[in-house]
Amino acid sequence: MRIAFFVNSIEGETSTYTTTGLAMAALGRGHEICYVTPGDFVLRADDSLSVRGRVLPGKRYKKAESFHAALQGDDTAIETMDTSDVDVLFLRNDPSLDADDRPWAAHVGAMFGRLAAARGTIVVNDPDGLSLAQNKLYFQGFPRAVRPETLISKSIDEIRTFIDTHKEGVIMKPLQGSGGKNVFKIGSPDEANLNQIFEAVSGEGYLIAQNYLPAATEGDIRLFLMNGRPLERDGKYAAIRRVPAKGEVRSNIHAAGTAVSVEITPEILAIADMVRPKLVEDGMFLVGLDIVGDKILEINVFTPGGLNVMLDLYDIDFADSIIAALEQKVAQRDAYAGAITNRTLATL
Repeated sequence: MRIAFFVNSIEGETSTYTTTGLAMAALGRGHEICYVTPGDFVLRADDSLSVRGRVLPGKRYKKAESFHAALQGDDTAIETMDTSDVDVLFLRNDPSLDADDRPWAAHVGAMFGRLAAARGTIVVNDPDGLSLAQNKLYFQGFPRAVRPETLISKSIDEIRTFIDTHKEGVIMKPLQGSGGKNVFKIGSPDEANLNQIFEAVSGEGYLIAQNYLPAATEGDIRLFLMNGRPLERDGKYAAIRRVPAKGEVRSNIHAAGTAVSVEITPEILAIADMVRPKLVEDGMFLVGLDIVGDKILEINVFTPGGLNVMLDLYDIDFADSIIAALEQKVAQRDAYAGAITNRTLATL
């Protein structure tokens, strides 16, 4: 099996990224891998679709640092291949990272992923589903019971009124974005710096204001779902609690958050089960839920991360289970000779 990992850029990859763990797991299971970036697709005059992939030597790496060094070094080769020779195209780019400097690149994965799927390659997450999730507005399509109360607007007056009706405060962030960038907690509509925050964040487009959840002081839970269900291996769920640093609103690991082990309760499983139907309908193979209390703050469908931390905490390689699931999808595709749509295969 050949798996192509689509990322924003080669130089932007790190040894701690979940994509690194997935690629290493694929190599460990005897598969070929390559990395693809937004400028690597070629749609030819005969309607064939090719891709220039950065191919690593077919060896197993014991350490993520060694793998990353090889990816960034001279041992790789650039190989042009027809997408029909790629079994799985795994879309792992973050569109928000390209939105400002390379807007043309932000949604290339979904665009060409759709063409690759039409030519027989399994594409995950499903590109049509990802096209629906280009910003946080996608989250509003899930049941109200699992969402914080939310306002989406570019009006400072609307936002002030919303803040005034939520005495415990409001979290404000851009509609388009990820990784905890420009996330602020506003305690009152009279806060002196509200105008400055509004001007800074609204420059990126629409704003989201959500009622602040006091349980957020304990951090959030990142829970992986695969094929619409919580990812579990050896009796343990692929989940961590991300605890924010002192004085910090965000619990993201790169924002100085700390990852600790967590036990998944029946209540959390019930939350996951409530969002499962839409995730399955949209062909979302691998997603990360960010849960606080009985609410989901975000659903990351593009680049959910944290598998490396889970490997360290639990000594369980969840990436291996993900690659095994892809093997099964390839077998199902071949058995049905293209009769099953990519969106269905993505979550079987």
